[in-house]
Amino acid sequence: MRSFRIGSAFGIPIRLDLTFLLVLPLFAWLIGSQVEGILPLLNELPAEDLALDALGRSPTRWLLGLAAALGLFAGVVLHELGHSLVARSFGYPIESITLWLFGGIARLEELPEDWKQELAIALAGPAVSVVLGLLVYVPFAVLPAGQNGLRFVLGYLAVLNVALAVFNLLPAFPMDGGRVLRAVLGRWWPYARATQIAAEVGKLFAILFGLVGLFGGNIILIGIAFFVYIGAAGEAQQVTIRAAFEDVAVADIMTPTGELDTVVPGDSVADLVERMFRERHTGYPVMENGHPVGMVTLDDARGVDPVEREAYTVDDVMTDELVTVAADAPVVDALDLMQNEGVGRLLVLDGDELAGLISRTDVMHALDVVKSAGQAVPERVGGAGRPAPRRPR
Repeated sequence: MRSFRIGSAFGIPIRLDLTFLLVLPLFAWLIGSQVEGILPLLNELPAEDLALDALGRSPTRWLLGLAAALGLFAGVVLHELGHSLVARSFGYPIESITLWLFGGIARLEELPEDWKQELAIALAGPAVSVVLGLLVYVPFAVLPAGQNGLRFVLGYLAVLNVALAVFNLLPAFPMDGGRVLRAVLGRWWPYARATQIAAEVGKLFAILFGLVGLFGGNIILIGIAFFVYIGAAGEAQQVTIRAAFEDVAVADIMTPTGELDTVVPGDSVADLVERMFRERHTGYPVMENGHPVGMVTLDDARGVDPVEREAYTVDDVMTDELVTVAADAPVVDALDLMQNEGVGRLLVLDGDELAGLISRTDVMHALDVVKSAGQAVPERVGGAGRPAPRRPR
């Protein structure tokens, strides 16, 4: 969902995802409705007893719930700042910290592959949470008994921050503990292999979380299970792709201009749709006088009512803001550009000249060949500028 900036800390933008606005009142309600159940736990701590008296009444319980929820997410920001500042000390730029449905995410522009650096970065967040829990416990223990409401919030946050640190250290990749596991494995195995093992362990924990959440009626734990499973699978695939295409240039797997299917601005949208159906392509470069002037996709054509497609041309519906990549750029850079720009294909330039086109399909096909052949990309796709066999795009 959309996110917006709410501030910054140490020069790192702090963003708020709209899902956070859904979960904040939910947490406030959960905490407020469980005051009676939380008090006995807090009274186990070495401090004077907290009395229920006014704490369990409305609206006090809901105010306590809101205060504790806000404190919890402030702790999440500090947790992510711990990761971010240690990562930045190693030279990794931090894009932002985002609060969302399941807590917080520190977005690094580049992931560390050195196991010692990843270990330090992964442990920094839980360490901050433990220290924060201990710091919050001090005023909880020394405040007078008459400050029951404030002591309840402080005690709850002290316990919860330590509990979250422990939970985060479970080896459920991509949670902190999973990254610790990958860092330890990375001491003996290559980064990609360590990621694959950590991801498989993470998937097992995701299944366990899901089962516990399902039978315990805990919808939050079920949501965390989905997050862990999808995150583990996604990052494992990303690392596999990066390892497979290390030192491989776009030119090695692109479709060169000599084999590139193109259209011209004057083609009708009806002809374009018919050609897409016949050739099983979903996008074409638009060429005029030997130069690219746009890209047109199936989604562009679908925007025209079928009865009007004869009257509209490619020029009417194409995108003229071209997204390009250099022929000698790494394949992984092209993939990142596709993701950031939300496109499925890029025009490839050699200087100012059109050299070809690269699509996600080209990359995935080349990856299939890599997995089958287990060799270096240029050789496994034909070598010396010869492109991989093409598939419909």
